[in-house]
Amino acid sequence: METLKHECGIALIRLLKPLSHYEEKYGTWAYGLSKLHLMMLKERNRGQEGAGLACLKMNAEAGQEYFFRERAEGNEAISEIFDIVNSKIKHSLEKWPLEHPDSEEGAELKYIEKNVPFVGEIYMGHLRYSTTGRNGLAYVHPFLRRNNWRARNLCLCGNFNMTNVDEIFKDLTSLGQHPRKYSDTYIILEQIGHRLDRESERLYSMAFDDGKKGMDITRFIEDNMSIENVLRQSAPIWDGGYVISGITGSGESFAMRDPWGIRTAFYYSDGEKVVVASERPVIQTAFNVDIDQVHELLPGQAIIISKNGSMRLSRILPAAEKVLPCSFERIYFSRGTDADIYRERKELGRNLMHQILEAVDNDLENTVFSFIPNTAEIAFYGMTEAIEEYTGKRVRREKVANKDLKLRTFITEGKSRNELVAHVYDITYGSLRPGIDNLVIIDDSIVRGTTLRESIISILDRLRPKKMILVSSSPQVRYPDYYGIDMSSMHEFIAFRAAMEMLIERGQWDYVSDIYQKCLAQRDKKPAELINYVKEIYAPFTADEISQKMVEMLRRDNIQSPVQIVFQTLDGLHEACPNHPGDWYFTGDYPTPGGVFRINEAFISYIEENFGNKK
Repeated sequence: METLKHECGIALIRLLKPLSHYEEKYGTWAYGLSKLHLMMLKERNRGQEGAGLACLKMNAEAGQEYFFRERAEGNEAISEIFDIVNSKIKHSLEKWPLEHPDSEEGAELKYIEKNVPFVGEIYMGHLRYSTTGRNGLAYVHPFLRRNNWRARNLCLCGNFNMTNVDEIFKDLTSLGQHPRKYSDTYIILEQIGHRLDRESERLYSMAFDDGKKGMDITRFIEDNMSIENVLRQSAPIWDGGYVISGITGSGESFAMRDPWGIRTAFYYSDGEKVVVASERPVIQTAFNVDIDQVHELLPGQAIIISKNGSMRLSRILPAAEKVLPCSFERIYFSRGTDADIYRERKELGRNLMHQILEAVDNDLENTVFSFIPNTAEIAFYGMTEAIEEYTGKRVRREKVANKDLKLRTFITEGKSRNELVAHVYDITYGSLRPGIDNLVIIDDSIVRGTTLRESIISILDRLRPKKMILVSSSPQVRYPDYYGIDMSSMHEFIAFRAAMEMLIERGQWDYVSDIYQKCLAQRDKKPAELINYVKEIYAPFTADEISQKMVEMLRRDNIQSPVQIVFQTLDGLHEACPNHPGDWYFTGDYPTPGGVFRINEAFISYIEENFGNKK
């Protein structure tokens, strides 16, 4: 019922054949560009605040541009950048018949290959959601670092949040650098760029000592560039969830996944192309390939495509002792068209069966089942199928609510905005028998509770259900994510606010203050010694107690229907998603020291901002 934003989606295409191959086989020399467009459209779920693409023309002559980039902001960014790119291509093509009226067959394609912008061998695309509050074109990927030495040019994009930007920044400045911006993407660009410079210098010295001169040195550097060296010198300091993708000006391309496996990446190769994407169905659909032909990049591993087109998988960092792929990818963010995710989301719904039957007192005859939003539909199927199989009775399914996509909350102040928010959803009148039917409605997750309080519960109450049961296919979200999802402040979490209210109501402020002092003491600890003391906020309460308090906080005085919230259990989550055990949102068990440090800092900030005089 609430939208969580996720950072971000990547797409990389390396063409391995000349343009004539794609024109002959697929009927277009723009094969790479059109496939990148399709991949980005299929990944649009991962970012709708900005988009960008980059293209490398590998065989450009000195004095000709070889790196091309276009970026745009807004939810129409994909259309905008491809309209601009197509316009620039069209403008360049218009020059051909004027400049070459009597050209021989095949000459136009050679002209295109050499002169037309955004026609090249390597393409990289990015979809962005801001999870840091930083907006503007300057923060839209890909980022580009320029240099007159082709091998030192670097274009970078990624799906990541680094939790230790301060440490990486200090590492850069200790080397004498002076970064112009303080964002993780820019700092990572400069850090990898610095290592790329050092690798180029290493190869220059080798070539010079071997007696090479001029362009022979340049060719030696470009032919022997080791992206492994660059990444192995850069990555050990990184703390966070990431997939980082890049292109060098000399034609090396790569994508690397974090050693904890937090973020996802998949690849496919068939001899005429190598492609990488954040999600498996994107590759399956765009290139019409079977599921077993698409492979997942392993934690700590990089896929590297050399200048000559050879592909290799390289171990950059050892996989973490505990590999913890993000479970929220399975619950909510990734496309439900992935075969495994579809099955897992159905299982999440199935695992709620007994709790739901208990909540409606096994009265299926007088219970209607539905879902909000559309991403919860798969879990809804699993939930209702399990109930029918278990009871042998048919479940009553109705579409009780629809989101009005045309409605925009453009009024930004006070009661007027709240009134508009309350009408974002329309209900289907007559879908319930007032005072007779229970209503069970499932969502992926309940995080902030704002939309529930301001809109959903009030609108559903108009149907006058005998009882309203709000179901979450995920467990209670109690902790921020610091690896690429837009929830970082403690006050955002309805579960946390519920626990805090109960502690204060019970006169346990000294208990809270003691946790605050423990978090402060963490600032003097080494990373390996850090402990998440915020867990102690929840320790005095059962999950049911917190759920009941959440209902009190979300249920307005004018609501007539009884309301209950049912959450997925941790066991149910892990049973449904056995290969993605990353559950720090629910347990506080962060996979990296940076996450533990940030949660303690978030609690300190919360206490100081809300209880400054009391702490």
